[in-house]
Parts: sequence; structure tokens; C-alpha cells
Amino acid sequence: MCGIVGYIGSRQAQDVLISGLAKLEYRGYDSAGVAIRNGTHIEVKKKAGKLANLSTLLEGAPLEGTLGIGHTRWATHGLPNDSNAHPHATEDGRIVIIHNGIIENYLTLKAGLIERGHSFKSETDSEVLAHLIEEAYSGDLYEAVRAALGQVRGAYGIVVTHVDHREIVAARTVSPLVMGVGEGEMFLASDVPALLPYTRKMVFLHDGDMVVLHDDGFRITDLAGNPVVRDIEHIDWDAEAAEKGGYDTYMLKEIYEQPTALTNTLIGRLHDETGEVNLDINLDPASFKRISIIACGTAYYAGLVGEYLIEQLARIPVEVDVASEYRYRSPLVSENTLAIVVSQSGETIDTLEALREAKKHGAKTLGVINAKGSSMTRELDDTLYIHAGPEIGVASTKAYTAQVSAMLMLALWLARARNTLTDEKAKELLHAARELPRLVEEALAPERVEAIKKVAEKYAHARDYLFLGRGVNAPTALEGALKLKEISYIHAEGYAAGEMKHGPIALIDENLPVVVIATESFLLEKTISNLQEVRARAGKVIAILSDGDTANAVHADDVLYVPRAHEMVSPIVNVVALQLLSYFTATALGKDVDKPRNLAKSVTVE
Repeated sequence: MCGIVGYIGSRQAQDVLISGLAKLEYRGYDSAGVAIRNGTHIEVKKKAGKLANLSTLLEGAPLEGTLGIGHTRWATHGLPNDSNAHPHATEDGRIVIIHNGIIENYLTLKAGLIERGHSFKSETDSEVLAHLIEEAYSGDLYEAVRAALGQVRGAYGIVVTHVDHREIVAARTVSPLVMGVGEGEMFLASDVPALLPYTRKMVFLHDGDMVVLHDDGFRITDLAGNPVVRDIEHIDWDAEAAEKGGYDTYMLKEIYEQPTALTNTLIGRLHDETGEVNLDINLDPASFKRISIIACGTAYYAGLVGEYLIEQLARIPVEVDVASEYRYRSPLVSENTLAIVVSQSGETIDTLEALREAKKHGAKTLGVINAKGSSMTRELDDTLYIHAGPEIGVASTKAYTAQVSAMLMLALWLARARNTLTDEKAKELLHAARELPRLVEEALAPERVEAIKKVAEKYAHARDYLFLGRGVNAPTALEGALKLKEISYIHAEGYAAGEMKHGPIALIDENLPVVVIATESFLLEKTISNLQEVRARAGKVIAILSDGDTANAVHADDVLYVPRAHEMVSPIVNVVALQLLSYFTATALGKDVDKPRNLAKSVTVE
């Protein structure tokens, strides 16, 4: 989710780059850097921290040149410091690259490069690309980049320049890139806002596209070198709409970013061929006898999914605590306890204090965190970063699904270490996890979204809602209810479906919409029985069903179909429908979904 800007033309590149990066700083603010070609060499300046630090550095000694590339970083591999900031250059400084994404096989590639005499200045996976391009270079920069990309596995938006060539070469897979077409100048960025001050003519690159930019135009090919045609589109967005990617709100944009966020969370960590998970965690997974998961709000519900997955797969007892209550109940903690704290921001004060309480009693601590350099990351024994990118909407969407996918990986990591999962079952689950970005993309298909919107508008004026789920999807019901409460202000409750008859059934009448998560699972028959209990009392049933399940559709007033998914990963797919249901309910009521009343993105007071 880092920001990229590139320019070639007659303007001073530094001005274009800094202006564009300022509009993309919401995508990454751990560090920033620029590389500008002045004809005889490429000069690189980069600085840890916010873009203002780089701007201050350049004020005293501006870089001259009309070709340049720039970057704001959201750190993945390597700490957010000057050395790990982009751009990265080869030792002789002749080739410079910037890269968004993750190179899965970078350690293997790096070892080979070191054996062949290359030395590295950073801890990043990205620097490997510069050295691969250098090895492949024999006078044609485009071919060198193409050859290097043929060796890598992973996600990338890569931009490259060479001191001997007045051109920029770029390519993308997963990480977005868009070109801006000007008169005698070309622009490149990871998002439209950076380019709007200069041009409204845009070319959106697709996965597998490579492009060469010159002063007077561009050419696009696929990774095999075959020519590709992409239309030039005229963008009419204003600056605010552009920052939202053309979506009406940040929340909707972030809902649609979930396939990419999931890719960034999972990539490089799953090894299907062996059934192993590599999380780069130094804690001993076989040493723990108990696990405590501690979190607030949406992150708490991700923890509840984690409880189910860890106990099912790793066969280790798990407790999930609301962070604000944890330290006041005198928790039983020992050196054999692993305390897992879950937080998007890493700054949530209740969770931070709970972390300190667990450490005080001798627990080992692990964080499932989105923001690098946050307060929690400085106090944890180890951290599993979810790499979801900045989340601006107050109601969490992509961070939640990324947190749940991280919980799945933790469950698999623990299970493999404890020998509670066969190779065959591990491979099955890893395959299911790898399918998640595609399945969520399918869940966001236009016809599905339109169906959800119609149902949301049908029940928008309901005063109350009930959400029901079972097993691993019981927390999904809780999260669905929370989303509706947060942004529409409709009273909503989430329950394990079997608990309905122990109290909540008294609420059911002809005015109550009841969302029942009834996707494919070993508890489906029991869930349908609970659904029938709602129908028998005239409740309005909105059923979330797996594609093709027409048999159970007859039991519902309205049906929302979601892609079929392995039960263990289904919460991530199913919650997308609930996010959209809440979103369209709130917009039908005219609510500000990005800034719901009384709520803050990061809660830093008790």
C-alpha cells in the first residue's frame, strides 16, 4: 500500500514527485525517498519518517533533473529507517528501483546474489530486484527488468530507471499502477490523486502489464513481451473523490481493497508444497500450554475466530478477553502462556495496558498489528504484521479480514509445531487460504453487491436487527451486528444461533430482520433449524447462503449468496456481505459512514 510517483518530461522532477507523494502519504508514512536523473548520474535522497522529513532535507539542496521516481513506504520487510527506505540502487548507482509488494522468494534469490558477489545495503526484499536487474542488464533496460521479474514470486508494483536511458520501466502484479498522459511528458503513480494536478488522461495498468515511459509516450506489453493495448480514460474526479479512488467513501474503497490486503497478508508466508507456514516469528510455538487473545471491538471478534481456529487445529486451550477488562480480573498467567494482542493501530490504550499486564506476569507476547513502529510493537516479544495498509474509515473492514487471515496462519503455525495437523490437512488449508483473495473478489462482484444493496434498502428503516451464526461463523454474526451499529446507528445484536432460544427469541416479531449466516459447514443443518425457529415467529430472515444452495433458500425471505469456501476460511468471505449490508443500510439513511458519531479510529484513552 505504499505510494509511488514517477515523472519524465520537461518539468523539474523533484516538484512533481514531492507534490504527488504528498497526495499519497495516506498510503505509507514510514519513510520517503526520491531518485532524480540529471543526465550524468542518478541522485538518491531518502529519509525515515513522514514526507516532511524528506522535504526538509531537499529544501537546502534541491535535486535538478527532469526524470525521477519517488516513494512513500509502509514497511513490510525491514525496519522503517533510512537504509530500508526506497529508492534502492545498485552498488554503482546506475540502476535505481522502487517497489510496492512482497517478493516471496527473496531470501533464496538474495543468497544466490551474495554468492555471486553482490552486497546489500538494506534488510528489504525489494533491493533484491535491483541486483537481479543489474545481472540481467546488457544494454536494454526493459529486457533486464523482464528477465528479473521472471525469477521472482510475489506481488509487485515496480518502477525502474537507469542512468544511461531516458526512460522509466514499470510493471505490476497485485500492486496498482496508473499512468498519466501529458503533452510531451508522462507520469506514473500508485493512485490517481498524485496525477490530477497535471493531467486527467489516465491509463490503468493490469496485472502482468509492463510499460516503458518516454517523454513523448509509452508502450505496454505483457511479461512475455507481447504488445498490449490499454485505453486512455478521462478522469473527472475532484481531489477528494480521487483520494477515495473514485468511490463515494473511504469505507467502500477499503471494502474493495480487501483482495489486495489479503494478498499482502498471506503472500510469502504459505508454502503449499510442504504444508508449512513461515511467519518469521522467533517464539517457540511448541512451548505454550495456554493462549490468551486480547483485543477490543472488531479486533476482539477476529480474536474469537482465532480461538476457534487455534483450538480446532492446534489443540491448545485459548481464552479471548476484552482488553478493557483483562487486567482487572487478575488473569492467570505463567511463562507458558502466549498472550496475543490484536490491534489495527497498535496504539489502543486498553490493549496496550493489557499487554503490559500479561508481560508483568511472565507471559510471552505476540502482536497481530497493522501499523509498524506503533507503541505495542516496541513492547511486544514478537509481531505478526498484517500488511493491510492504512485504513482511514473508522469502521474497520480490510483490517478485520486481514486479522482473521493472520489468525488462520497462526493456528496453522502452532498446529504444525505441535504435530496436531497432518501434511494432507495442512496443504488443504493452505490452499484454501491462498484462494481467499480470489473468493473475496468474487464476493464483490457487481451483481452480488447490487443484491445486497436492494436488501439493505428494503430493511433500512428497521429499528432493530439480529445476526446469528454458528461455529467459526458465530463471531461473524457479532462483527456483522457491530458494523451495523457503528455506521447506521440501528440497534443490532449478534448471537451464536443456538443461544437464540435462551433469551433473544423473545425479540422476534414481524418487524425484526434476522441475518442468518448459513453457509456450508458441518453445523448447517442445526443452523437451518435455528432459522426455522425465527420463521415460526414471523421474523424476517435474511439468509447468507453458499452459491448453489437453492434447497435452503426456500426458508428465507431474502437470500444473499456468497462464494463457496472452506469452512475454516469462510468467516473472511462471509463478512464481506455483512460489511456491504451495513454500508448500504447506512447510506440509505444518509449517515456519514467514514466518520460515525462518537467514534474514533484509534482509541488512546481509557
